[in-house]
Amino acid sequence: MEKVALFAGTFDPFTKGHHALIKRALPLFDKIIIAIGNNSEKQCMFTIDERIAAIEKLYNGDSRIEVKVYNCLTVDFARETGATTLLRGVRSVKDFEYERELADINMKIGGIDTVLLISEAEYASVSSSVVRELIKYGKDVSQFLP
Repeated sequence: MEKVALFAGTFDPFTKGHHALIKRALPLFDKIIIAIGNNSEKQCMFTIDERIAAIEKLYNGDSRIEVKVYNCLTVDFARETGATTLLRGVRSVKDFEYERELADINMKIGGIDTVLLISEAEYASVSSSVVRELIKYGKDVSQFLP
C-alpha cells in the first residue's frame, strides 16, 4: 500500500521551514500532497494561484510531490485524496499542544494518524505570519523563503 501524507496549510507564503519539513518527510512517504486550504474568511497576502505556482516551481519534476487546493475539513480531504497520514510541523511547545489536540480529533472523526516533525532550530521562529508582516513593512524576506 502506498504511504501518502497530506501536508495541509494556508502556505501564505510557503517558507523555508515548510520546505525543510517536506525534505525530511520525503524518505518516510511514497508521496506527499501539499494541500493549500482555501479559507474565504482568511485574508491572504498571496492568491491561491500564486501559492500553487511558487510551490510547484520549487518541486518541479519531483513526482512524489503534488499540490492541491481544498475547501473542506482537512480530514475529509485526506480521505478524498487517499492520504494515509497527516503531516504536521511543530516549532514550539505551544504548537505541540495545538497539534496534539488536532491529531486527537482527526483520529476520532477520520481514523487518520498524524505524524509530527519537530522544526529544525534554524526555522523555529519562521512562520508565514511573521514573513507576511515583514513583507508588509518592506523588509527583505529572501532568507525565509526557498
